[in-house]
Amino acid sequence: MEGGSKNNTNKGKKDELFHVIHKVPAGDTPYVRAKYAQLIEKDPESAILLFWEAINTGDRIESALKDMAVVMKQVHRTEEAIQIIKSFRFLCSKNAQESLDNVLIDLLKKCGRIEEQIELLKRKLRMIYQGEAFHGKPTRTARSHGKKFQVSVKQETSRLLGNLGWAYMQKPNYMMAEAVYKKAQMIDPDPNKACNLGLCLMKQGRLIEAISVLEEVWEGKIPGSDQTKAKKRAGDLLAEIRSRQSLPDSIELLGLRFDADLLNGLEQLVTERGPFRSKRLPVFEEISPFRDQLACN
Repeated sequence: MEGGSKNNTNKGKKDELFHVIHKVPAGDTPYVRAKYAQLIEKDPESAILLFWEAINTGDRIESALKDMAVVMKQVHRTEEAIQIIKSFRFLCSKNAQESLDNVLIDLLKKCGRIEEQIELLKRKLRMIYQGEAFHGKPTRTARSHGKKFQVSVKQETSRLLGNLGWAYMQKPNYMMAEAVYKKAQMIDPDPNKACNLGLCLMKQGRLIEAISVLEEVWEGKIPGSDQTKAKKRAGDLLAEIRSRQSLPDSIELLGLRFDADLLNGLEQLVTERGPFRSKRLPVFEEISPFRDQLACN
């Protein structure tokens, strides 16, 4: 009996260790089996079927919906994943909607559905500006590769602006992307966004301004610019600029039209609701002057 008890204890510890190492939840529910198929058996199609079963039986619906979308993206069923998120998110709690939006933004980006991506990013930024994001809290708990960490409103705003800037670059609307990246850098500067800003300026033929921005990355003046990847990208862009003897024959000014809905809408928020500086993060205070400056040129 004593030996049997000890064996059971050891088996229990081994099972617990297995779940920790492989980040698979314990139990025998559809969701647990789906995660096992996804992470251990590496069988995405079986995992998708089991995630469906989990959703239909009410077993961790929020997690099942997000995880199924991730697996679908991996097997090139991204369009289907977008439709599923849109169709079944009503089953999830209010607290889960922000993370579902993040999954949806990633899926839209993958499919090249730029306009929808921009609209969703604008909506999320508007929620931050109105103080509705994170359910009114200054931080939220995020998860990446099984690890939890805290994300501040400031970090989230900069991240969303970075995504929005990249989406505008894909249109391409380089002037709008420039305005967004400049604001993102004011909130939470990082070398990747600085390089993208430099690229926006290059595309508009404003090479001296682009050099100034990129040199800040190359010289390590922006936090994180000591990273090899960021420094190399800045160096490559600087080399490309300096190899030009004069301005290019055709400057890519495809972004002459500003997003009036975004700029005017946020400007009205400031005007009608008063100053946000003390209570809410001023997401786009600098964009309107930038827009007015360009209008005068």
